[in-house]
Amino acid sequence: MEIVYQPYIDPEFESLIERIHPPRVCIDNDAYQDCTLVKVDSANRHGILLDMVQVLTDLDLVISKSYISSDGGWFMDVFHVTDQLGNKLTDESLILYIQQAICSTRRGGIPKELQACLKRAVRPCHVSTEHTALEMTGRDRPGLMSEISAALYELGCHVTATVAWTHNARMACIIHVEDGFKGGPIMEPKRVAEVQEKLENVVEAPHDSGERRSVRLTAPAAGRTHTERRLHQLMYADRDYEQCQGCDGSCRHWKGCTKTHVTIESCREKGYSVVHARSRDRTKLLFDTVCALTDMQYVVFHAAVSSKGAMADQEYFVRRQDGCSLVTEDERHRLTECLIAAIERRVSRQGLRLDVCTQNKRGLLSDLTRVFRENGLSITRAEIGTHGERAIGSFYVTDASGHDVNPRTVELVRQEIGGSALVVNKSPDRTSRASSSSINRSSSSEVEERPRFSLGNLLWSQLERLSGNFGLIKS
Repeated sequence: MEIVYQPYIDPEFESLIERIHPPRVCIDNDAYQDCTLVKVDSANRHGILLDMVQVLTDLDLVISKSYISSDGGWFMDVFHVTDQLGNKLTDESLILYIQQAICSTRRGGIPKELQACLKRAVRPCHVSTEHTALEMTGRDRPGLMSEISAALYELGCHVTATVAWTHNARMACIIHVEDGFKGGPIMEPKRVAEVQEKLENVVEAPHDSGERRSVRLTAPAAGRTHTERRLHQLMYADRDYEQCQGCDGSCRHWKGCTKTHVTIESCREKGYSVVHARSRDRTKLLFDTVCALTDMQYVVFHAAVSSKGAMADQEYFVRRQDGCSLVTEDERHRLTECLIAAIERRVSRQGLRLDVCTQNKRGLLSDLTRVFRENGLSITRAEIGTHGERAIGSFYVTDASGHDVNPRTVELVRQEIGGSALVVNKSPDRTSRASSSSINRSSSSEVEERPRFSLGNLLWSQLERLSGNFGLIKS
């Protein structure tokens, strides 16, 4: 018998560069009067940009501009950020958290001790890493969420958090549950199979057994993918991007057009593909776009993101992870469709926002969604979770035809659920608004005519000026 010896490779070797040159995060409140600069330089790796954007968006911060450069194995990024009210970041505990959290993402996650020191919510209340996660996709239809939550109640599953999106007649949701009989996550194979079979029957579209759908249960895990990123992945796998169309290109300079524009050009001199995206400005726009690029295995080498008026411009210099630019027209077309879907799926069918804050109890989600269904309301998006003994979240609803909800219907729903538990939110939604806190301050909310956003004219001058403040990395 031949003995084969293989070299031993220390598992810590891959992190050697990071340990020699740890990431450096600088929070600058002096450069601008209306925003805080978060400046990062670090050794580069695939997905680092998404990790950093995720830290900031989980803190509910608004990124109005960003400049990115990562050639030569090194990463340098500048974010212009404010809080949701348009204020600079002055809380010392928040600043310390951002500095430490961005570095912690490089080592596989943010410690709970660091989150506890912040004394504020880090992730939305609908994110859970301690319970069984049910991931479902399928064709959307009125009353589907009510049917799913009723089935879970009948199965003795206690819902602790729910997030659901709809787009292009497709649905994706992640529901976190615990065993209503024994408490804790659902782990027994027989019980898991029972829940999965029941939900598959519910999600299956009536009269169409061949309709694509999926139901999957996952056990609790500390390294579980971020919930909203996972929703993007589920909808991408469900091919909700098919037949996604932004502007048809007839408005050459994008004058006055509020549709989503995505164009892909070739930069032959440097071997990049240049992705231009223009859309309505909103919070989490950068997160959604970078999610799509990262999960489709594209590497961002340079980028500039900015907003003015109601619109946001994004420009990315990318290559595939194998180092090649986009070669075929089919590949460019697919990336275009997927980026339009990523930009629009969070806000494609907003509807009326109903905020819920009530005492948590078993069957609460089933009760709420039943009332919506019985009054002819269709849920287009949902985010609800628990905070202590309270259930807090939001539902976005339309009528069964996708039109605006009759105010009399809303009042009937409020009376049935309880006036103090359900509030109609008439303020501009943070996810879709273009207010003074999420854009460069502008005296007009109208879409302005402007020349095409150019990385060549903007990125390098900004990076050259800002990079002087980074200083040398100490080993």
